[in-house]
Amino acid sequence: QADNMTDRQGALGVLVSLDGPEREQALAAFHDRFKDDALVLDKWFALQASAQRDSTLDEVKTLASHPAFTLQNPNRLRALASSFGMNHWVFNHSSGHGYRFLADMIIAADKLNPQVAARLVPPLGRWRRLEQNRSELMRTQLERIVDARGLSRDVFEQASKSLG
Repeated sequence: QADNMTDRQGALGVLVSLDGPEREQALAAFHDRFKDDALVLDKWFALQASAQRDSTLDEVKTLASHPAFTLQNPNRLRALASSFGMNHWVFNHSSGHGYRFLADMIIAADKLNPQVAARLVPPLGRWRRLEQNRSELMRTQLERIVDARGLSRDVFEQASKSLG
């Protein structure tokens, strides 16, 4: 019932981490209302990537295939990938799948916009601060990035510095 985008976004920020039909209804309503406003739609992507839910990684992967998402839009890429990388609750899942997803995004984005891709690397650079299993999984993804064929100098520099 909010009468402005900021209040709607605030309410949606609470709902995105919850289960229930209200969550899906609010996400759909927010999208439908603001789908033609690129900056607000970026917030819609970012909120979902920030959700603290077991299904967030799967939802982020689905969002990466959403018609409004493109790696060619730096703001949209940051909204999804950077927000996910800052979502410590999901990004640092013990499976390491969050690290792999971010590494995949970095490698793909590097071909289109090396500067933006390089700015996505820092969450992976925190590998020394984690317990051994997560640390090794994160380091493996940094090594995979460094070993990627045709990698830009920007991303190579960020990833190799992160490795130490």
